[in-house]
Amino acid sequence: MKMKDMTEPKELTVQEIMLHLTEGITLPDNTVDQLITGSPDQVVSGIVVAFMPTQHVIEQAIQLGANLIIAHESPFYNHHSATDWLKNDSVYTYKRNLIDQAGIAIFRCHDIIHRFEPDGITDGLIQELGWTNYLSQRTTESDLVTFTEEITVHAIAQQLKTCLGIDYVRIAGNPEIVCRRAAVLVGFRGNGHFTIPMLQNEQVDLIIAGEGFEWETPEYIRDAVQQGKSKALIMVGHAESEAPGMRILAESLDDSIPGVKVTFVKEEPVFKIL
Repeated sequence: MKMKDMTEPKELTVQEIMLHLTEGITLPDNTVDQLITGSPDQVVSGIVVAFMPTQHVIEQAIQLGANLIIAHESPFYNHHSATDWLKNDSVYTYKRNLIDQAGIAIFRCHDIIHRFEPDGITDGLIQELGWTNYLSQRTTESDLVTFTEEITVHAIAQQLKTCLGIDYVRIAGNPEIVCRRAAVLVGFRGNGHFTIPMLQNEQVDLIIAGEGFEWETPEYIRDAVQQGKSKALIMVGHAESEAPGMRILAESLDDSIPGVKVTFVKEEPVFKIL
């Protein structure tokens, strides 16, 4: 993703950065993108970009002297960043106090980056996997890739693990089938109403998704395999599928914003296999 360069170096406010991010983007009326903490008038000393504004990410921002975090997801454990239900929770209170005492502004960049052309999060994953040359079709929810050489689902899973730096993925279906055409869906787009029509209508052998309900797409894949069809599903994790897009956003911002250091902070996977 390439963003338009801002003007000459000067003191930039949070508001100016937000306007830079939203330039040319039409957001829905119910957008979740908002300034969650901090003031739009505060001067930006540095920017941290992250998938999730975790405790670790906030601490890293403080160490870097950055007072603006641009995050894809909410810091407060729900999609709409509501906090009334957390007011007596000690984890929330600790985190909120740290944010406020450090004077950190957190801006949610969820709908914005998904409305880039192409979708900045999906494109980030495609770039991270080195699959740009395999792209055959782009839709609002997914990228379709067509492989020019024979490759098994198992080999694709190994490539996902290597490129994304993760220890595991989850597979439904037969990992030994040859995949010629795959659909890539990031985040929470792995549910049946997204995936099943593509399996049926787009002649897709493999779905690669972040996450989704476990009783929709996986069960469809199981039935398909039991009927003798060559279909498979790889779930890589929500954050694992979306963090690459935020990393590329950080690089684009670093190139387009003069005089402000932009740093991408990556988190460790939230789940471990026992």
